[in-house]
Amino acid sequence: MTSPVSPSDHVTPRTALPAAQYAPSRHATWLGAAAIITDEVGRVLLVHPTYRKDDSWLLPGGVVEPGEHPHLTCRREITEELGLDPPLSAVLAVHSFSPHHPDLQPGTPCPGEVRFVFDGGTLTADQVEAIRLPHEELSEYAFLESRDAVQRLRPVDGQIMLAAYRARLGNTATAHLADGRHILDIPPLDRHDVHVRYRPLWDSPLNRSPVPGQLPVQQAWAWCFVPDGRVVLVADPGPRGALPMLPGGTVESTDATPEDTLHREAAEEAQLTLADPVRLGWVLDETGEVYGGVGPNARLRLAARVTAIGPAAVDPATGHPFARLLTTPTQAAALLGWGPPGARQAQLAGETARDRWGLPTARAASIEEIPAEGMRLS
Repeated sequence: MTSPVSPSDHVTPRTALPAAQYAPSRHATWLGAAAIITDEVGRVLLVHPTYRKDDSWLLPGGVVEPGEHPHLTCRREITEELGLDPPLSAVLAVHSFSPHHPDLQPGTPCPGEVRFVFDGGTLTADQVEAIRLPHEELSEYAFLESRDAVQRLRPVDGQIMLAAYRARLGNTATAHLADGRHILDIPPLDRHDVHVRYRPLWDSPLNRSPVPGQLPVQQAWAWCFVPDGRVVLVADPGPRGALPMLPGGTVESTDATPEDTLHREAAEEAQLTLADPVRLGWVLDETGEVYGGVGPNARLRLAARVTAIGPAAVDPATGHPFARLLTTPTQAAALLGWGPPGARQAQLAGETARDRWGLPTARAASIEEIPAEGMRLS
């Protein structure tokens, strides 16, 4: 029996080159390394170089020196640029850049670049205070929401930053990009252009006591748990990207209770059927500015069980469907931009789901999108 013929059997073998000629024949490209570093509310750290003629900003990082490994480059550059030595916990993105890309500044003799983007972690307030810049190289630094950070970066650098940041938020595999575009499957956060918005109101504490009688409840939002312990987020698309939210919304005059608001909004926005809503607490809004300056009011936080998820539908308030995401409570807090108070609220919601309904604690997992046809819940 004859063996099958492989197409490679017909390829004419290349003549072996002498060592002195082989090395120059190899593909040459630049190698770079950078890091996603955030503050405690999820804003991304950028630095402003003094040497860029177009005034664009950069992620912390730099050029790999001959014989240097990219992760060592990243740590060295962060130490030189910021005076810090953060741990690098993962490779979030690998990007290849063409030598003729339109973002390349005219006259730059670039043979192309491969860039590694690492996870540089989260800085505490004390670590941020300790940042020291080499002012001959960097004029300033800033922590920016992802939508604002994109505006300060060159377009391709913004695409790399977003892919890496979302890989961290979504706990997805390393993003592989070519000229700013994913070369493999596009993760949900990228597909829906999801951004994190810092919301300083949630620096306020969660009050666990009942809402005082004289304080109107203007909002009701909930951590909505599916049977495996994850929660549902909705993402509202907009001209500057989609912003994630918990299901819920503004209490209307037709709602007899805030719980009625929750059931109505969850069905309209995310096609969720909920059961057993329980109040976790409330946050004080001192001005009610978003409601026309109504004065002090309460924004209620609840937890509820999801018993059914229907097919995607148009939200009657906005005229378009929302993206629906499944995340762990910890991931949800990060995506919501609530900082440490949000992380504590996520923990409380998870403990409530475990103690009240026997739901498991959701472990680290990749963020998933709820399919348009809905989901069956066992």
